[in-house]
Amino acid sequence: MLFEEYSSEVQFLLVYIREAHATDGDSPMPLGPLVEEPITLEERDALASTCVTELGLDKIPAVLDRIDNAVNTRYDAHPDRLYLVGLDGRVTYAGGRGPAGFSPSELELAIIEELSLIADKQSHAQSEAKKREVKK
Repeated sequence: MLFEEYSSEVQFLLVYIREAHATDGDSPMPLGPLVEEPITLEERDALASTCVTELGLDKIPAVLDRIDNAVNTRYDAHPDRLYLVGLDGRVTYAGGRGPAGFSPSELELAIIEELSLIADKQSHAQSEAKKREVKK
């Protein structure tokens, strides 16, 4: 699991958005859990807690999108997506619509590339600092 492999170097965050297969939503899932779309943050929190626990994702820090679905809308996240956000706040990887569009190997390559860029910047900064110190 990518979380276990990279959690010491990358901050992972699960954002629970609107329910993908709510019985009163766009695409109910007849064989899945029968739940209605939460209308309060407390209801969403309870549903998210159940989901995270049942899917074995409880090691990953999780937060809730607000009931206005601002994060979902901003990131076009429904039903689910994988993103990597760099230290500068820009999206460096945006995966396909999940779960069929998930590509953990693509995300891993993006993580490796981002970590490499960070290491290069740190190495360059250290080199420049040494040069300035030598000039003194």
